[in-house]
Amino acid sequence: MKMKFFLSFYALLLFSGNLLFSQEKTTFPPYTIELTYQKLKKEYPFISPIQPLISDKIKGIENIIYKKTTTSKLKLDVYYPKSEVKSTHPAVLLIHGGGWLVGSKENQRVMAQHLALNGYVGISVAYRLGLEAPYPAGIIDLKDAVRWVRKHAKKYHINPDKIAVLGASAGAQLATLLGVTPNSPLYEPNTKISDAVQAIVNIDGIVSFIHPEASSEGKMSSIWLNGSKETNWNNWKEASPLEYVDANTPPILFINSAQPRFHAGRDDMVTILNKHHIYNEVHTIPNSPHSFWLVHPWFETTLNDTVNFLDKVLKTNN
Repeated sequence: MKMKFFLSFYALLLFSGNLLFSQEKTTFPPYTIELTYQKLKKEYPFISPIQPLISDKIKGIENIIYKKTTTSKLKLDVYYPKSEVKSTHPAVLLIHGGGWLVGSKENQRVMAQHLALNGYVGISVAYRLGLEAPYPAGIIDLKDAVRWVRKHAKKYHINPDKIAVLGASAGAQLATLLGVTPNSPLYEPNTKISDAVQAIVNIDGIVSFIHPEASSEGKMSSIWLNGSKETNWNNWKEASPLEYVDANTPPILFINSAQPRFHAGRDDMVTILNKHHIYNEVHTIPNSPHSFWLVHPWFETTLNDTVNFLDKVLKTNN
């Protein structure tokens, strides 16, 4: 009887522990434009949240299913210039942030709409988050999204040879990793349709999980990377874009807040880019918080820097 009691009690402890761990992983607050505004306005009372763009110069088709997995139907939104002229445009795939565990494509819709107003096809995309499926699921989804863009380029008047990827926060790390690993055997490459992109926009995202400057990356990273840095070093290194930068890396724009931890690995990456004569820009917005791109007046700065960069690297001879 004592043995049965002990085994039952032990089983209960294990169950409770797993339950608590499961609950702990799901207690992260949502990451939305409105909640970001509410959080930031206390210290920055002059800000206002970004709003959807209403314009008769662009068209949008939302919630298109681009991929089905065993756990979800992944969707994207396409916004493109409204024009009678049958010309193609460069495309920008926009990846939301949220610590790899929260957030949604809706956070990037406004930027996608404004890019469409500036002559691009803006595509905000969802991907499997870490609580649904850990690394590398999300990056595989995003590479599939690039392939979807190429496959449907004619329908949406996209130049398939001029595709950029833009990410913010965790989305910036993902965008950069996507950009520096074209058709990599690590991420289920497709021999028929390339996942290569021609430009990267990194908005306040780290480019290395193992760089000394990234020492503060912890709980959310550990969940997404399926283990801590100590227990799953290989994933932490493999998911670090800095490890892949070479002569084939596309041009990149960094737009950073004034918060140093989100610059992790950036300067080392720029050094390598310069060595290979790869065009790059670095813009740091003074006195700005993380998530600056979701509120005015910093949204305008982010948009202008992005459009100016993309015009240089994608619209030349387009």
